[in-house]
Amino acid sequence: MATKVSNTQQSGVGSMGQRGAADRPSFWGRLSNSDVYRATADVLLGSPSRQFILLAAFPVVWVLFAHLGPIMQMFWVSFLDSYPPSAGQEPQVTLENWQSFYQEKIFLTPFIRTLVFATTLTAATLVLVYPVAYFLAKHVKRENQMIMLLLLLIPFWVGEIVRTYAIMILLGNNGAVNLILKWIGLVDRPIPFMYTSFSLGMGIVYLTSLYMLMPLYSALEKIPANYAEAAADLGAGAWTRFRRVTLPLSLEGISSGCTLVFLISTGYYATPVLLGGPSTTVFAETIAGFFHVAGDEWPVGAAFSCIMLITALALTGAFTRFMGSLSKGARK
Repeated sequence: MATKVSNTQQSGVGSMGQRGAADRPSFWGRLSNSDVYRATADVLLGSPSRQFILLAAFPVVWVLFAHLGPIMQMFWVSFLDSYPPSAGQEPQVTLENWQSFYQEKIFLTPFIRTLVFATTLTAATLVLVYPVAYFLAKHVKRENQMIMLLLLLIPFWVGEIVRTYAIMILLGNNGAVNLILKWIGLVDRPIPFMYTSFSLGMGIVYLTSLYMLMPLYSALEKIPANYAEAAADLGAGAWTRFRRVTLPLSLEGISSGCTLVFLISTGYYATPVLLGGPSTTVFAETIAGFFHVAGDEWPVGAAFSCIMLITALALTGAFTRFMGSLSKGARK
């Protein structure tokens, strides 16, 4: 009997201890009830405007220092006569780095070639990827669309260099393309695809197709199916429905995809080096040549980089504005 009483007392004491531990506030509870915490919360979160500033502080700082910061530094270096600065020598501000682009015609050829390549390959990527995005958005069941997207994304899980080497293996003299052509009997000897405009174009289209696919798929997937059904009920054929309904409503996706592909195409360096030849030198290779030289050539490379960036942004801005006006006109 005494043993039972003793056990009961111990269990009661234990349960009281557990209840006391449960009732005792945790560290975070004590912190939230402290005067310092409440005062700090009132200062930082006392109004919706302060909450917005606190929420936007990190992404704004990230954009300024990780994105705009290097560009602004590049812009500043482009006006210096020497960089990196030497000991005991103060760099001087000059415009000669920018003027050299206009004075030396040898730099104009790869610059124009880059813009032409980027424009042509952007149009080719749009033509090739649009049917894929349309099929995915309109003819694949919704529950299977994510699986199809994942299958299309698999090649993009590896880096640019690996995918570029894959194109080299595909287009080589002993690659799959030449082997198939010889097996069919269309050619007797390998076709030299490599180090030409064709190999460079195929490589860039392959690398940038994802940036065209996702905006197009997003725009096409949002178009209600009853729009095309209503047009069909009114007697519109397949081509008329596409031209009058689907295409105008997908202009925003076309604008976004073309902008991404164009900007990315103007800045590719490794792919043109590996797939291109002497006749396909792009402006990125010219710019890299200045940074590979020790001495005072870095400011020239920085100036040329800024020229390419400003030109590409100006062209894409004009294109986006034009596409925006078309989209507004199509909705009226």
